[in-house]
Amino acid sequence: MRIHYFALVALIALCTSCRYISPDPPEDKMLAKVHNKTLFLSELGGLFPEGTTGNDSLLIINAYTERWIREALLLYEAEQNIPTDLNIDKLVRDYRASLIKNNYEQILEREMLDSVVTADELSQFYQQHREQFQLEQPLLRCYLVKLPLDAPNAAQLRKWWNSNNPRDFAEMVQYANQYATVHLLEDSVWYEADKIDLQLPHNAINLDDISDKREFQIRDGRFQYYYKLLEWRDRKSVAPLTHVKDQIRKLILYRRKQKLLEDTKEELYNREMRRNNIQVFTQ
Repeated sequence: MRIHYFALVALIALCTSCRYISPDPPEDKMLAKVHNKTLFLSELGGLFPEGTTGNDSLLIINAYTERWIREALLLYEAEQNIPTDLNIDKLVRDYRASLIKNNYEQILEREMLDSVVTADELSQFYQQHREQFQLEQPLLRCYLVKLPLDAPNAAQLRKWWNSNNPRDFAEMVQYANQYATVHLLEDSVWYEADKIDLQLPHNAINLDDISDKREFQIRDGRFQYYYKLLEWRDRKSVAPLTHVKDQIRKLILYRRKQKLLEDTKEELYNREMRRNNIQVFTQ
C-alpha cells in the first residue's frame, strides 16, 4: 500500500529518535532494535523527572520503548512503500525551510509589528470597505429578559421594565443577574436575530421582518419573556461598525504583517545586492 507522501514526511519527523546501527557506546545500553534502527538508553535523556525512583524509571523506559518500536515499524513500512516519483530529500528541505521562515516571521511580528489599532483607523477602514461587511442575516439591538415563572417578586420586574427611570433600570439589571435565565440589557451590543429567536417562544419574532414586533411581554408554560427592540439591520445591509470592529482589527493587522514581510524582503534584497551576494543566471 502506498502511503501518502505528506504522511510519510510526518512519520520521518516523528521518528527522529531512530538511528541506524552504530557501535554500542561504552556504558550505553541498547533498548530495542527494529530492522536496521536501534534505540539506546542514552537517547532517553531528559525523560526522568527529579526524584524518579528506580521502578518509575523502568516504567518510563518500557513505555517509551514500546512507543518507539511502533513508530519505527510504521516508518519502516512506509520506507518500503515510497513512491518512485517521491523526492523525500526535497520534501524535507522544503519543510525545514518553511519552519525556519515561519519562525523568523514570528520574530519579526513580535518585535517589529505595531499591534495598536486606533478607533480612527477602524472607522476609516470600515468606511473604505463597507461593501465587505454586508450582513448574511438580520442583526438587532434589544433588551431581553427570560424569567422563570417561579422567580420571586416578578411583579416588581414588570414595573421596572415599564419605567423610564435610570435607577429602576439599574434595579432591573441587578434583579435579572440574580433570577433571570437569560438577560440581555446592554444597549450597545448587536445580536444575530436567529440567536435571539432561539431564546423566545416559537414565532415570537419574525426573522423576515424584525421590526414587525418591537416590544412585547409574553409567557409560556415555563417562562415570562420581556422583549424590546432598540435597532435593527436587515439582511444584505451593511453591518454596524461595533459589530465588525474585531474583524476589522484582524484585517488591519494582517495587512500590516504582510507589508512588514514585503518590506523586509525588499530591504534584504537591496542589502545583499549591494554586497554582491546575489547572482542571477538567465538563459
